[in-house]
Amino acid sequence: MVPTPLTSFQQIESEWERVLSASPVNTVFLTPQWQEVWWDTFGNGKKMAGFYVEDPQGVAAIASLTRSGETLSFLGNPETVDYNDFMVRPGYESTFFDIFLSSLEQQDWDTVQLDSLVENSPTLTYLPDLARQRGYAVQVQQEDTSSGINLPDTWDEYLAGLSKKDRHELRRKFRRLESLPDWRWYCLTDEDQVSARLDDFFVLMRQSSQEKDKYMTPQREEFFRNITRRMSQMGLLRLFFLEVNQRPAATSLCFDYASSRLLYNSGYDPDQGYYSVGLLLNALCLQDAIDQKIGYFDFLRGSEPYKQHLGGQRRKLYQMVVKRN
Repeated sequence: MVPTPLTSFQQIESEWERVLSASPVNTVFLTPQWQEVWWDTFGNGKKMAGFYVEDPQGVAAIASLTRSGETLSFLGNPETVDYNDFMVRPGYESTFFDIFLSSLEQQDWDTVQLDSLVENSPTLTYLPDLARQRGYAVQVQQEDTSSGINLPDTWDEYLAGLSKKDRHELRRKFRRLESLPDWRWYCLTDEDQVSARLDDFFVLMRQSSQEKDKYMTPQREEFFRNITRRMSQMGLLRLFFLEVNQRPAATSLCFDYASSRLLYNSGYDPDQGYYSVGLLLNALCLQDAIDQKIGYFDFLRGSEPYKQHLGGQRRKLYQMVVKRN
């Protein structure tokens, strides 16, 4: 089978969504809409190098790749994309990875760098041995961790599943917040409402740590504005705020996709740190997900302690590098 080059994100949009939803790595970061926004923001200096493969049943696999010099990589990077992978219909893995490796023989390349693979990724299962059989060097190393929790049916069940210490601390923090005479939290989903409040989101995000302030470069701010617009148009975005004395004190940016709520980024006002506004808003996002009958709450990339205090279970993220010998 000869792979067909990907030249745009609308080229096979409906087939792309169908393959993605069937694959075990189904995530919002691999939707054609997310990928298009990422490419429009960060694609300068790179070339699209992706392709798709068809069989009698239609599109069976998609490789969304970019080229920079002699390096091939997934479209996206760990700073803005928490999970990445090839999209392959179950049962088609061996065929696809053989086609992928054969396609490399027709190209000038030195390195294939595959970031942000979840620990149960089929790519980790199939590709290393197949690549080594062709004489390539393969290195797999842990890149980071992510955390998430399978959500029960009720908030009380969730609390019961926490450790005794974490349950006690969470309740204590909520009592402290609830002692305030004027506080509230709410969620925005409408495109215009979200756009009007993004400056508040950026202020709180930058205030919450020097690391986040440094992270939010002008180019990444542009990406956040564009991706929130697109995701809100698709009905996937949830922008939460917690206010104290009618002033924004904390914010959380989430995406609801494929029965999961993904906590993409957050921020808070350190002057309100005594009331644990950042952690409690994230807990309220989780409580709302339970109320909405969402099955999984994903804290995404990073090993921040609050994720474990809220019940998150860690899983490993890997980077795979394939090189010519």
